[in-house]
Amino acid sequence: MKDMKAGQCCVGMVRTNCYGLMNEQTKEMIFVDPGDSPETIVSMAEKMGGTPVAILLTHGHFDHIMAVEALKEKYQIPVYAGQEETDILEQTAFNLTDTLRRPLSIHPEVLLKDEETFTAAGFSIQAFHTPGHTKGSMCYYFPEEGVLASGDTLFCESVGRSDLPTGSSRQLVESVKRLLEILPEDTQVLPGHESATTIGHEKRYNPFV
Repeated sequence: MKDMKAGQCCVGMVRTNCYGLMNEQTKEMIFVDPGDSPETIVSMAEKMGGTPVAILLTHGHFDHIMAVEALKEKYQIPVYAGQEETDILEQTAFNLTDTLRRPLSIHPEVLLKDEETFTAAGFSIQAFHTPGHTKGSMCYYFPEEGVLASGDTLFCESVGRSDLPTGSSRQLVESVKRLLEILPEDTQVLPGHESATTIGHEKRYNPFV
C-alpha cells in the first residue's frame, strides 16, 4: 500500500471494522465506517500519529455510523456517503438505530455518485455504487494504493446480507461481480467485518459469484 498506513479496530456489538487510512507523507487520515466506541477510534488515530480529515461511510446501518457524530464534532471533519443512501442514513427505522433505543440520523456533507473520483487526505479515491446490502451502498477504491474499502458488500469468501430494508440479493451479486471484473487482482480488500482479502482471491474462492 504505497504511502498508506492502514489502522483497524473492531467496534460495537457485531465487531465492525473501522479503518484509519493515513497518508504517510502528510499524516492526514480518513476514517472508514466509525461504527461505535469513538474513544477507541480516537486512540487508534493518536497511536498512528494521524490527523483525521474525513469520514467515509460505505452505508448507513447502525453498526457503521454510531461514532460519526462524536468524531465529526471532535475533529470538525466532513462525512462522505453515497447519494442513494440518504434515506437509510436519515431514517432511524432504516438504519436500525431505533431498535437499539439510540435513534440517530446522519446528514453527510458530501454525497457521491457512481464512479465519482474525489480527493481526501491526499488520496485519489473512486466511489463505486454497489447496491444490494442497501440501495445506496458504496465501495471506495484507492487506485494508487491498490486498496478497496468494501463495507458489507464484499467479504472474504462471502458477501453481505440482503434481507434488510432496501436490500436485494440480485443487486448484491451483480455489484460484487462488477468489482471482481474491473479491479486488479492484487487489490487489497478491507471489508466491514472479518478478515481482509484480495480481488484475486475472491475471483477464485467466493462461492457467491
